[in-house]
Amino acid sequence: MSLRDKDKQYIWHPFDQMKGAEIIPIVKGDGVYVYDESGKRYIDAFSSWWVNLHGHAHPYIAQQVSKQLHELEHVAFGGFTHPQAVRLAERLVNLLPLGVTKVFFSDNGSTANEVALKMAIQYWFNRGEKRNTFIALENDYHGDTFGSMSLTARGGFNEPFERFMFQVEFIPAPTAANLNSVLERLESLLKTGDVAAFVFEPLVQGAAGMLMHESEALSQVLALCKKHEVLTIADEVFTGFGRTGRMFASDHLTESPDMMCLSKGLTGGFLPLGITAVSEKIYQAFYSDERKHSFLHGHSYTGNPVACAAANASLDLFEQEDVLARAAFISAAHQDFVQRIKDHDKVRSARSFGSIMAVELESDAVSGYFNDAGKSAYRWLLEKGIIMRPLGNVLVLVPPYCISAGELDYIYRSVEEYLNN
Repeated sequence: MSLRDKDKQYIWHPFDQMKGAEIIPIVKGDGVYVYDESGKRYIDAFSSWWVNLHGHAHPYIAQQVSKQLHELEHVAFGGFTHPQAVRLAERLVNLLPLGVTKVFFSDNGSTANEVALKMAIQYWFNRGEKRNTFIALENDYHGDTFGSMSLTARGGFNEPFERFMFQVEFIPAPTAANLNSVLERLESLLKTGDVAAFVFEPLVQGAAGMLMHESEALSQVLALCKKHEVLTIADEVFTGFGRTGRMFASDHLTESPDMMCLSKGLTGGFLPLGITAVSEKIYQAFYSDERKHSFLHGHSYTGNPVACAAANASLDLFEQEDVLARAAFISAAHQDFVQRIKDHDKVRSARSFGSIMAVELESDAVSGYFNDAGKSAYRWLLEKGIIMRPLGNVLVLVPPYCISAGELDYIYRSVEEYLNN
């Protein structure tokens, strides 16, 4: 049996309807390319679900991971620590916006958000206050565990589970056009004294189709939350590590969040790892003589040394090479391409922010994850040797930073060919 046939017999893949699904066996990665079992190569134009920063099988990260495997593969993080975790935590605290002083390790983006949610709930519990309400942005996506799923926009990803989810108040993503009405709605919620935290995807709402809002407006939303002493949680699982042109999307803001959730690019795309970084006031609410004030949450592989080694190696590359300059080059190229195609009659909308670009295809249906307009474009681009997995009718280009000008131009030309065919 072929790899494809064995996969079909034994494996259930995520985010796909398996009836009729076409699964491509990938056997090798190198830089911006991945290779299937027949040897055909594809440009990984979506960084394997937005995780890969520096290119596949990057030799430096691979070397550091291999070295760590021969030193310490894992140790329980309850009551123990190790050099890679300490080094990573120190570096992140110094890189993250001012105010973050501690990091909590988990396994992925959903659990990083789950941790933040639980911390926010227990923060108020430990202080002897009962706060039941969370606020999130309309169209937000925060993960697939039940807490993070509850913070995600209703419908689509979570419709079968809605009756089990706790209620969340959703407000529109703030822009210059709607800011006054958003602030009025937000203040009416904050004045109740029942809000535990405001959770948000800063500036780019990824799974919603790369919807983009404005830093000035979002900063005013955070300032209002702080005025009412409500916790703020930035979900930077996607936007972290240079994707928006700065190291973190929160670096564009004038207000720093109380908590930040990191994953995806954290390890350069090598291994699963999640971080929930918190301000000192959050940590101090748990630092107590009361045992019940402890944060009783963890995973068997919390703080895994090999994953931490990959994350440290990725940060080394940011220090050794001008990675953000590469991100800026991609950003400029995206902006030029958006201007070229934004008025095409087959394009409903085209937008970019940093190294993130979205081309929203025109169709008879409303834009969204279940709009099938992107499927033909996906297959067309696969034939061209480009993997650009769509979000419904939205083609998303989030390439590894190592992509060349020629490779970007090939992607742009291929998208134009599709639009013109």
